[in-house]
Amino acid sequence: MADVHSKETRSYNMSRIRGKDTKPELLVRRFLHSHGFRYRLHVKDLPGKPDIVLPKYKTVIFIHGCFWHGHEGCKYYVVPKTRTEWWLEKIGRNVEKDWDSEEKLSEMGWKIINISKQQLC
Repeated sequence: MADVHSKETRSYNMSRIRGKDTKPELLVRRFLHSHGFRYRLHVKDLPGKPDIVLPKYKTVIFIHGCFWHGHEGCKYYVVPKTRTEWWLEKIGRNVEKDWDSEEKLSEMGWKIINISKQQLC
């Protein structure tokens, strides 16, 4: 099935998808900061590059978009009608990376908190 958008429109749409400073992430950061928690952002030295790291509590927070992390049953997770197989594989790889990162962090003694967009809306 052909894409319903032109290459330029699709490129523009995809460029607007943020990897950092998303609305859900900013919401959680504001909450933590207002309650006196201090944190670091997107620490590259840790598996999975957690969105928020609370070093004092040895805790990491991942804030997942429901689409990119395959939260089935969520209204924000709709498999695209074009290139469906490719998208399912891509999202499956994301989920697998999430599990691998969490396993490594757990082995390193970190506590892990996962928050989905759905939980914040």
